[in-house]
Amino acid sequence: MTHQEPLLPLLVVEDDAAILELLEEELQDAGYTTLGVTSAEEAIALLSHTTVSLVITDVRLPGMTGIQLLQQLRQAGSELGIIVITAFGTIDQAVEALKLGADDFLTKPLDLDAIRDAVFRVLERQRLAVFHDTDISHFHGIVGKSQVMQTLFHDASRLAKSDAPILILGESGTGKELLARAIHQESPRHDQPFVPVNCASIPADLMESEFFGHVKGAFTGANEARRGLFHSAQGGSLFLDEIGEMPINLQAKLLRALQEKTVRPVGGEREEPVDVRIIAATHRNLEKEIEQENFRSDLFYRLETFSLRIPPLRERGTDIEHLVFALIDKHSEAQGKQIEKIEPEAFNNLLNYAYPGNVRELENAIMRAVTLSEDGSLSYKDLPERLREQSTVETGTPLVPAVRGEVLAGCQMPTPPPIRWPSLEEVEKRYINKVLEATGGNKRRTAEVLGIARRTLYRRLEDNEE
Repeated sequence: MTHQEPLLPLLVVEDDAAILELLEEELQDAGYTTLGVTSAEEAIALLSHTTVSLVITDVRLPGMTGIQLLQQLRQAGSELGIIVITAFGTIDQAVEALKLGADDFLTKPLDLDAIRDAVFRVLERQRLAVFHDTDISHFHGIVGKSQVMQTLFHDASRLAKSDAPILILGESGTGKELLARAIHQESPRHDQPFVPVNCASIPADLMESEFFGHVKGAFTGANEARRGLFHSAQGGSLFLDEIGEMPINLQAKLLRALQEKTVRPVGGEREEPVDVRIIAATHRNLEKEIEQENFRSDLFYRLETFSLRIPPLRERGTDIEHLVFALIDKHSEAQGKQIEKIEPEAFNNLLNYAYPGNVRELENAIMRAVTLSEDGSLSYKDLPERLREQSTVETGTPLVPAVRGEVLAGCQMPTPPPIRWPSLEEVEKRYINKVLEATGGNKRRTAEVLGIARRTLYRRLEDNEE
């Protein structure tokens, strides 16, 4: 995700000069501008005439404490992001800070990676709070600039802050697991395990043991005790993909685990507490499954309270264009190839195909085309046969914008006008420069937005200068 303009400074409040210098240097290396003060009183004075994007404050300060600074800023109506750091933290102190409106709470000794991550998360949350004025083209690796995807990103980020179960609905291939991972990364559990499991891939007779574990001797072959998926995800998120495939008898036990936050291993005599956030997904119509008595209504209503629907690719408008370039970049880099251009006919078919298999089908098509491409060009013959055969969506309405459609149609005329198509390298160069500008020249941030390693970004910038 990109910032629309260079960030305002970060204000660091720390009375230890060495730690203040360390924090400012680390944040500046990450591309931020910083202001440093040694007391809460100085911070308040500075904020009276200077605008900042975030406050990072120690709790123990001379005079007013960091908690008091937090309280005073919130009482004054400030919506600044605030991160509280302390070497003397307790659970009570953390709870107090969060109740007063702190966005994050970290402890010393300082984990510099954790501080950078916390700053990034808080700033991203602020941007998402005003998402209608922003252009969020990436959400934890999910590409989407269409309004329907912008709304999905916004809703997913908001629901991630809750600890309630979430149900993700969508056709096969739309990216339900990617969204589940994004929700986990946006949640307070982001540094704990994310455990995905496909309910359709586990034999029904083993499913209870897989989920809840078993004690030694619980059944033939249980030669030792084994902890289940709930325990593996302890403190984090358990992603139940294709939950519509779960046997109905196990659904009752899952519902109990959700309600009581306990599980009983197979053959066990006592309930064991678990702290797990459930994210479920399905391509099935669960209401129809309830009518056919294949799915429990009480479990459905427990999950459906917070549900998200991922739209199929055919409902995402010009997102497909951005996905095409992003996926070409991903697979050309993975295969060590340089794709410099796309033939107009190939590009036209990629944009206009119906994609019943959604993003997964598009990615498979791009991967094949990149693999077969020669001489740095992705051509029509490199596409799967089904894309070559069907060049328009079922409704007959092209997904490609009208102007682009006219240009592409013109390219196929017997005597087309001379048209210069920009190479992929040129488009890539422009895009990199645009992201660099949006991040204020911060190369670390730019690499994160582009989804590439920093060394890859540096190499491409060097190539562009040649």
